[in-house]
Amino acid sequence: MARLTRSLVVVATLSVAGVSLASCGTSAAVSDARKSCVEVKRALVIEQQSEQPGLSGARVRTLEAAALSELLKGTPSAAAATSADGSWNALMTTINEAERVPLANLVASLTRLCRVADSSTPYLGS
Repeated sequence: MARLTRSLVVVATLSVAGVSLASCGTSAAVSDARKSCVEVKRALVIEQQSEQPGLSGARVRTLEAAALSELLKGTPSAAAATSADGSWNALMTTINEAERVPLANLVASLTRLCRVADSSTPYLGS
């Protein structure tokens, strides 16, 4: 009986530790996602500037390149968020897609993902 009690105590302790560590990982993931979103938001502001009427083609290209550069600065934090919690893979993948897809096509997705990251309940779920 004493052996069963000790086994139950060990299992309960490991369960509590697992839940605690999992919540720390999620907290770290949210923190990293938020760091990434700082860069995302900066990039989106620059992208929006590039869409203003009356800009020369050269100015538009310069702003678009600056927006992409700023966006890609968010990749390391997005990758760290994904490593801690795989549900943040959408953020990292969307950022990386900007190298293949015009940033203007990703604005809605990036905006939604960062709105989730910055919310009081930042859970993407699967």
